[in-house]
Amino acid sequence: MAAASAALWAAVADPREAGAAPAGELTLYTFGDSILDSGPYNNRGLNPGRLIVRNDDALFPEFAGRDLRSRGPARLEHRAVDGATVGDLPAQMRSLLPRERGIALLTIGGNDLLRGLAADTGPGVHRFETALDRFLQRLPIRPVLLGNVYDPTFGDDARNFMRVDARVARANHTRVNAVIAALASRHGRLVDLHAHFLRGDPSWFTRTIEPSLIGTSEIRRAFLAAIT
Repeated sequence: MAAASAALWAAVADPREAGAAPAGELTLYTFGDSILDSGPYNNRGLNPGRLIVRNDDALFPEFAGRDLRSRGPARLEHRAVDGATVGDLPAQMRSLLPRERGIALLTIGGNDLLRGLAADTGPGVHRFETALDRFLQRLPIRPVLLGNVYDPTFGDDARNFMRVDARVARANHTRVNAVIAALASRHGRLVDLHAHFLRGDPSWFTRTIEPSLIGTSEIRRAFLAAIT
């Protein structure tokens, strides 16, 4: 894992690998849904991308000196939108002018599940895969790190909050995450938010499914581990 993470950082830090100028600011791009656009759900207005670029040392002293700005010039271009589905991704890429050095983060699929894919019988997940693959093919930023969809029920069917049989919803959640994993292996790298959040607790969530301030930092933790 450490060797793979170092190689990923080298791809953006070494201009010979990334095709970038020897000096320049690193841009972190965020695309997708409220997993990366969690600012509306905490009283600090913080989202994972902002914490990755510049940590709040007073709130999270554990991450002091571990953010991107501790390595050199870095900025955030935040394009993720709370409530977004896979069909909203092309609009988030509109007018994109990628910098020479960049990393893209993407989380998508949770709202697609909430809006119908949880009860899908087959074709919906295939359409999701086609749309996400098309977006990734057109995204002019590499590397790209794809976060999968976490489970706010912690695997407990008794916590099911949807009007879909838990067994059906869980099977489709697994299918969506399998699509994300397959596309991540083709276009970039998977960040396993699902596995990470199964080790968490309810304090990581607010409004049942949204990342709390703690959850926002834990999303940061998972993505940062894939960068550094």
